[in-house]
Amino acid sequence: MAENNTLLEKLEGLVSRFEEVSTLITDPNVIADQKRYVKLTKEYKELGDLMAARKEYLQCINGLEEAKMMMSENDPEMKEMAREEAASCEARIPELEEEIKLLLVPADPQDDRNAILEIRGGTGGDEAAIFAGDLFRMYSKYCESKGWRLEVSSANEGAAGGFKEIICSVTGEKVYGTLKYESGVHRVQRVPATETQGRVHTSAASVAVLPEAEPFDVEINEGEIKWDTFRSGGAGGQNVNKVESGVRLRYNWKNPNTGIVEEILIECTETRDQPKNKERALSRLRTFIYDKEHQKYIDDIASKRKTMVSTGDRSAKIRTYNYPQGRITDHRINYTIYNLAAFMDGDIQDCIDHLIVAENAERLKESEL
Repeated sequence: MAENNTLLEKLEGLVSRFEEVSTLITDPNVIADQKRYVKLTKEYKELGDLMAARKEYLQCINGLEEAKMMMSENDPEMKEMAREEAASCEARIPELEEEIKLLLVPADPQDDRNAILEIRGGTGGDEAAIFAGDLFRMYSKYCESKGWRLEVSSANEGAAGGFKEIICSVTGEKVYGTLKYESGVHRVQRVPATETQGRVHTSAASVAVLPEAEPFDVEINEGEIKWDTFRSGGAGGQNVNKVESGVRLRYNWKNPNTGIVEEILIECTETRDQPKNKERALSRLRTFIYDKEHQKYIDDIASKRKTMVSTGDRSAKIRTYNYPQGRITDHRINYTIYNLAAFMDGDIQDCIDHLIVAENAERLKESEL
């Protein structure tokens, strides 16, 4: 029971903090300080999950001790009930210990954020753009199944279909913490629609998943932003072409890690409403700067965790989609399945679950709880 006691000691120290945070989030002064309030609300939820696990864990430990005492009873029915109770508690205690250990390991602070999803056709010309389009459809279906909202910010279509580049914002619960495993190079092996000889070609598309920045994460001097407006092209009725609803922003930003000033250019034609497009362009600017400023943080994690499932390295080849064999292989965890059609239809949760399990195992090993 030594390990149990160690876990309970760790949890005991957090009980008073949970009570303190519970009081703080109802304090009007704290509520007025939006940045602090958001941080404390997040801590309250995390500590709440730990407190719920602690409560059940204590109930199981006490239940097991009571059941063992009841086994010495003469009544056969009572003995049988005690045996069942003991078996149930003995099975649940190790599960709860694993849950508590994971909850005690510090999570990636970005996991709860919304995300910006960027898909780009890589090597393979037209076929790479078509595959980028297939990946976009796969993620659209997956987001729909999760109840998340996916909105396209900008898209550059390929000559033969698909996209040379498509950028979307995804909003919902724990979006970044789930989609971050998709960052990297996705390789496809299949006979392209443009191939007359029936030969299998290999093409690639890259996926980048960035945590969406909150308004107070980065400092932007909005007075220094240069705005242009233009007429949006494409479908959408007469209004799209007559009204200058598309926006383009230019912003000179100094990289704090290198000291170099670079011009950031962002276009948004997402809606027919210019103010909404401005708001979304600003959101993308914040995310871009946040991502750049946190690249050092991501690099530090990657150097510490050479085997990490989600290092944040966007140049690593992570998955192969082999159409002739109907096979998907994730190279990070040697995960292979033969249901390519369902996978491309958005059924990717099982693969993500395996990646989460692998990462959790590494996090536990790293923390040596």
